[in-house]
Amino acid sequence: MPDDIWPKHLFARVDESEDVLFYAYPRKVVHIDNGAIAAVKQLYSEVLPREARLLDLMSSWRSHLPDGLAPKAVVGLGMNAEEMADNPQLTEVVLHDLNRDTTLPFEDAAFDGVMCCVSVQYMIEPVAVFREVNRVLRPGGPFVLTFSNRCFPMKAVALWRESSDEEHMRIVKAYFEASSGWSDVKVEDRSPNPAGYSDPLYAVWARKAEDASKE
Repeated sequence: MPDDIWPKHLFARVDESEDVLFYAYPRKVVHIDNGAIAAVKQLYSEVLPREARLLDLMSSWRSHLPDGLAPKAVVGLGMNAEEMADNPQLTEVVLHDLNRDTTLPFEDAAFDGVMCCVSVQYMIEPVAVFREVNRVLRPGGPFVLTFSNRCFPMKAVALWRESSDEEHMRIVKAYFEASSGWSDVKVEDRSPNPAGYSDPLYAVWARKAEDASKE
């Protein structure tokens, strides 16, 4: 995957060099503005379980978890150790390049919830990653993806670069549908200000089916 559904060229990048080189330099900045960050926090407060073990997929300098969530643990899986070391919400850091190895280094049903903020556009094997997320989630656990109209265009896949914001939401929904094992897929425009005074914010999420083998 993704060849099973989409031609492989749709997951090509302008910069096909090793991702470890691109992400070697720490970028201690947020990639969406305060309004969009607030929208992410609001969504997390509605969807992520309290006092849970969470996985921050493709993690970085900030995880945008809201106050009051009180997670038992937040594991950050990402590409830059220095960035994640400065993330005050992470309790554990795992260096891992999903574009080299889609297998997550965790046991089955290890997490109560998984989130991925403004990074889905960089996955070159998204369906394989979604399947792995399903594996490491407990039944009923949510996988929440948020994204905006911002990205590193040199590293975003062609399918993303050539699509509109509306199409991006449909693409991520299609990743869920292709990977199977999910229930109750939600697609929402969570932009804080439709008039354009803040970055837009889009969200797609689903829960691991109680019996994922039947989905």
